[in-house]
Amino acid sequence: MSLTFASAAANALPLHVLDMEGFDEWLRAQPPTARTWITASGFQPTTGKSLLVPDSTGAPIMALGGYGSAASRARARFPLAAIAANLPKGTYTLANELPDGDLDTELLGWLLSAYTFDRYTKRTVGSARLICPKGVDAIRIESLAAGEALTRDLINTPASDMGPAALEESARLLAQTFDAAIKVATGEDLLAQNFPMIHAVGRAAAQHRAPRLIDIRWGNTGPALTLVGKGVCFDTGGLNLKPGNSMALMKKDMGGAATVLGLAHMIMSLNLPLRLRVLIPAVENAVSADSFRPGDILTSRKGLTVEINNTDAEGRLVLADALALASEDTPDLLISMATLTGAARVAVGPDLAPYFTDDAAFAAALESSATETSDPVWRLPFWEPYEKMIEPGIADLDNAPSGGMAGSITAALFLRRFASDQRYAHFDIYGWNPSPAPARPKGGVAMGARAILNALPKLLDL
Repeated sequence: MSLTFASAAANALPLHVLDMEGFDEWLRAQPPTARTWITASGFQPTTGKSLLVPDSTGAPIMALGGYGSAASRARARFPLAAIAANLPKGTYTLANELPDGDLDTELLGWLLSAYTFDRYTKRTVGSARLICPKGVDAIRIESLAAGEALTRDLINTPASDMGPAALEESARLLAQTFDAAIKVATGEDLLAQNFPMIHAVGRAAAQHRAPRLIDIRWGNTGPALTLVGKGVCFDTGGLNLKPGNSMALMKKDMGGAATVLGLAHMIMSLNLPLRLRVLIPAVENAVSADSFRPGDILTSRKGLTVEINNTDAEGRLVLADALALASEDTPDLLISMATLTGAARVAVGPDLAPYFTDDAAFAAALESSATETSDPVWRLPFWEPYEKMIEPGIADLDNAPSGGMAGSITAALFLRRFASDQRYAHFDIYGWNPSPAPARPKGGVAMGARAILNALPKLLDL
């Protein structure tokens, strides 16, 4: 797959992107032969429809693409990508301005329409190439596409080939590509370096899938941004074993790690003037004689004790140690991303990236950016009255409050205890697209990364 723009070509076919509101007027302005062909073909510019228009010899002289109506575009993302998916193989150039919408976002959608996960079987998609219009920052758009593709590839790869060691190798490759520093604490070294909860969650896995903390640093000047991503490469639920149906998609439980790595790729490839740190606790929540147990009490890196009431609430445990480490550096902005709770998925579904923050300025900048980039988010509250739900009495914190109420909020409150008093946001993402859509095939997907990237200039005064 090539998630890049085509080079200029003499034989590039002009593509007219047409919407329902302006189609009749445009059609009347066409030469009679073209108008007759288009009318006889029954073409209407509904979303994704395409048509090649020939000259008198039968050779195509232009292509038409349906951009739908304003109402249909308000309900779906990347309508230009829907056109790209239906065009014949070839090179195209935009013949007109888009009826509305953000051109950069629509061009990104075109590139992402060529994405396919073909590690295990070969598939051909995205054969229509586009020449980037003049005045558009092609390098930026290609960087976003590459970061998104990295996230998708990592999530889509099954746990057989994406355990903690493989996730580390992916992180090392990223660091090497951008000359970033990386260090990794693994296995028993986690205890020596005071990451006891990461060790406890991952210690039941086979030795070659031992738990680890991945720590990447890049950049020497500017404000400090730290990204923490949940890297649970597979989640059986531990001794609180998941039923089979709930385990089927657990290869995506490292979606937070995949998303922060994709976002890091974007930041570094665009050479943003900041100091970036990426922390990934990478584990497999397996079952063995050494599994941590319900009723255990763990002591975290921060010194807070945690009662284990459900071993299937393990993500917040590994994130807690990583957040405690991140807070010791007091970054200007700390963000955690995790496929953390089913409650978040139930609340907002698979399309929205729910997030938590106490910072009104962060929320305003993020939500404006999310609209601009077609990367939707939804704010949920750090609801203070629920703090008592995560305090079991026998320990400082409860990793899985009983009752099933407000599961995403209580998980976020748990994490906030380890983020200290600083600018912090937590994203409880789903990381999976259950139904194919333009530029968004079924499978792993980044959520919130582009919205964050676009908001960073405001958030960090870049």
